[in-house]
Amino acid sequence: MPSRFDADFSDPGLNVDAFIDEVFAELKSGFLELPKGQGFIEYPTFEAGYQVLKKATVNFTAVDASAVTNAIYETPIVFTVLRTILGFTPSEWADVTTERTGIAVDQGAARTLDRRIRVAPTVPLKDKGSVTDQRLKAMIAAAIQMLELGAGDMDRALILHRLDKVDTAAGLASIRPIADLGVPYPVLLYERFLGRPFAGHRDSVSELVGDVVESAVEDVLSKVSVSYRKTKRAERITGFDQAPDFIIPDEFNPAVIIEAKLTEDDGTARDKVTRVQRLRTLRDEKGLTYDVVACIAGRGFKVRRNDMRRLLTATEGKVFTLASIENLVTQTRIRDYVTTPATI
Repeated sequence: MPSRFDADFSDPGLNVDAFIDEVFAELKSGFLELPKGQGFIEYPTFEAGYQVLKKATVNFTAVDASAVTNAIYETPIVFTVLRTILGFTPSEWADVTTERTGIAVDQGAARTLDRRIRVAPTVPLKDKGSVTDQRLKAMIAAAIQMLELGAGDMDRALILHRLDKVDTAAGLASIRPIADLGVPYPVLLYERFLGRPFAGHRDSVSELVGDVVESAVEDVLSKVSVSYRKTKRAERITGFDQAPDFIIPDEFNPAVIIEAKLTEDDGTARDKVTRVQRLRTLRDEKGLTYDVVACIAGRGFKVRRNDMRRLLTATEGKVFTLASIENLVTQTRIRDYVTTPATI
């Protein structure tokens, strides 16, 4: 039986199911492991920031804006600890700051500030009286207001307030016993259930996670010194209504186009399959002969057999996983553009 890269997918008698099984066997789930990224905060650093905040507020009995601000400027990770107590994203903190203080803090500025602190969590900040400093102080003031008030009065039968957490429901009165005694394990589990473990970090490194396949493609191409064009997100490319992720050697004389995707979600996988099919249709409508290639990873692609059948047919078997990507050069027309064959 020929490999999927050499099979004739126009043959109605071709056993495509065998190739589907082959690709499915190569695909692995990647959701258990996340890249840490440059802004990852290790627990000792976070815990040290918590202790600084606890000291600055006298065990959360005297939460003074000036004292908290000084603590954050001296030990910036305190800012991240404060946001974690609130349970807000940077964008959400920006919104409530604008509402409560009248000082405009846009979401982009809040995300930039949060990122800056996570990258250098122990490097003291300098108060230059800049717009950024004004925004930072406003965010601190808004945070203290919310922590003092807690969730407040509401119809708990119908509404779940974001501050109705074990440590903030009744304002500072809720924080103090938690700081002294800790949190019972069932409470920790319940709030983890509501918030999803590692969700914030997963969101912050989403681009790194998505770059795994693209980085693998680039590594293969670079090793054999193949010229290629990597497109940017939402970039418009002449000749394509949807720009592929890679074009070899370029969009003016394409020999190979590559769509690269990692997904753990079957809906996203289906969208990518449809995208590849569209690229194949576009090629055929123009009477061109370039290879249409898919490089994929993640369990999302191994949910629907019919989607994999469509992907294999659209690419004529040229579906590569992280387990088979070393064949990308030899099994496509990329081999015609190799300039350092000894490294294949």
